[in-house]
Amino acid sequence: MNYRTHIASSLSEIGQADWDALVNAQADANPFLSYAFLHALHESGSACAETGWQPQFLTLHDGAELVAALPLYVKMHSYGEYVFDWAWADAYQRNGVDYYPKLLSAIPFTPVTGARLMARDENARAALLQVLRATQQASEVSSTHILYPPEAQAKQLEDAGFMLRSGVQFHWLNAGYRDFDQFLDTLEKKKRKNIRAERRKVMDAGVTLRRVRGADTTEDDWVFFNRCYQRTYKAHHSSPYLNIDFFLRIWQTMPENVLLVIAERNGKRIAASLVIHNADTLYGRYWGELEHVPCLHFEAAYYQPLEFCIEQKIAVFEGGAQGEHKMARGFLPTRTWSAHWLAHPAFSDAIERFLEREKGGIDDYIDELNDRNPFKEPS
Repeated sequence: MNYRTHIASSLSEIGQADWDALVNAQADANPFLSYAFLHALHESGSACAETGWQPQFLTLHDGAELVAALPLYVKMHSYGEYVFDWAWADAYQRNGVDYYPKLLSAIPFTPVTGARLMARDENARAALLQVLRATQQASEVSSTHILYPPEAQAKQLEDAGFMLRSGVQFHWLNAGYRDFDQFLDTLEKKKRKNIRAERRKVMDAGVTLRRVRGADTTEDDWVFFNRCYQRTYKAHHSSPYLNIDFFLRIWQTMPENVLLVIAERNGKRIAASLVIHNADTLYGRYWGELEHVPCLHFEAAYYQPLEFCIEQKIAVFEGGAQGEHKMARGFLPTRTWSAHWLAHPAFSDAIERFLEREKGGIDDYIDELNDRNPFKEPS
């Protein structure tokens, strides 16, 4: 079909109604693809041209209807991506070749699998891939990277000439547990005992916790959470990507998708975590503390959200990037995908060989993790 193609430097050029209608039609939609979340990242200055994330969203229209779109950025660095290509950039630099700018399709600072090649139907998706190929060939970019697509879209990208790379995350699956104790009873004895001991340490320290739905939070709650988030990033010698404007925007525009866990001691707030969720999946996102209490991080960022999942019958808790320690808390390894195209033939060949070797290592790693399943054998 004769689609009209547009490159949008702002979501406002597309419009919330059209964007969200396309997102909601995808099998692998999530709250991070929503207009509210992406627009908050852009308009707050967290992910914009000035911070090295220049939006260049590809869109296809059939008449007035938005029928396909790809969230795409021109990147001048590799921060905030969670699929690490620093070694590739270093190899380019050592050989006198520019690695930046590059094209990146991802949700900034968000290692969550979700639709990337969003389309009304397979014809529109095929046309979107053609536009992407033409864009990367016509641009003065070293490469294109599509991070955390669902497996089916990863395979489509492979058919279109991209190289696939896999990684590992840890997800908790809700088996229809009645309560947290029933979940604990499915774990090996040592794991179960350790979790109870961690929760007891927090309680014995005089800390209480509140789970607050977005609609019930106040601006003061978000100002407090931002203080915790900023302080904890800086304590780990990292620069926080997000700011109070971003947090206030998602509170105001998508309160049904946010949950704050607030920790208090002696009537004083001392820590907080933020999770994002929909009816099916909860995503662990950010945590921060003003006072250190042993095991409080596990309570606020894992156990309280797990209880929320059980209460709300949420099927999956995605724990975020990395972290084998999550397995001891009932999370299991899950494969993730990314797809990569490099313009330079010699570097493309070298990275293809590297990815083939890496794939064998990832396969072995997943097998090893599954051998360490934290659940007890069924009787």
